[in-house]
Amino acid sequence: MSVRAKKHLGQHFLTDENIAKNIVDGLSYENKNQILEVGPGMGVLTKYLLEKDAEIFVAEIDTESIEYLKSHFPKLEEQHFIGDFLKLNLAESFKGQVSIIGNFPYNISSQILFKIIDYYDQVPEMVGMFQKEVAERTAAVPRTKDYGILSVLVQALYDVKYLFTVHENVFNPPPKVKSGVIRLTRNPKEGLAGNEVLFKRIVKAGFGQRRKKLSNSWKALDIPEALKTHEFMDKRAEELSVEDFIAFTKLWKEHS
Repeated sequence: MSVRAKKHLGQHFLTDENIAKNIVDGLSYENKNQILEVGPGMGVLTKYLLEKDAEIFVAEIDTESIEYLKSHFPKLEEQHFIGDFLKLNLAESFKGQVSIIGNFPYNISSQILFKIIDYYDQVPEMVGMFQKEVAERTAAVPRTKDYGILSVLVQALYDVKYLFTVHENVFNPPPKVKSGVIRLTRNPKEGLAGNEVLFKRIVKAGFGQRRKKLSNSWKALDIPEALKTHEFMDKRAEELSVEDFIAFTKLWKEHS
């Protein structure tokens, strides 16, 4: 029995056992007894996860994959299958902390990252394989072309490490692009607590017209009068660090 990869689900099954093991070994497994694998497919990561001292859950919507996993991995009981990750309320589904891992479908990879951000308090760590472009954008630093909204929103809450690149020929079917594996480790930045909504608005507006100075990009946000002469107004969004965005959000809140 095998599972047919479905294009509409963005499925590309990893076939290299060493890479699978390296991805699984990317999690720290320190004081974590719940791990959620997103998009397990035929279980190339699952079998190594089940060797760890942790309770493994899987988020899968492909019924063919679910049947395959149930028949090949009897340790996975009915309660370990929790459906569509993007529709999941992690707070209701898990008591306590849960780490995330997966060979993520390309077509929902950014959505997965934003979902993790939404449950930041509950997700201390993630290791995942993304389209290389998404992985690079997530880990990007200021003053580079990859640095943008995704970089800043993720790095405001997590330390990001680009672990390694995965080539097309280790998948079935092979994708048209390379993949990248990254690790997120929760690392709260000072000053963001309570300002998350404003922070997102400032970051998104700043990069909305990334070639313009921030005085123009932020105009629609009704900049506080006291900040209209701030040094950041003459800069572009890509010149500001994550810490700059956090500090400016705090100032904005204080002067609103």
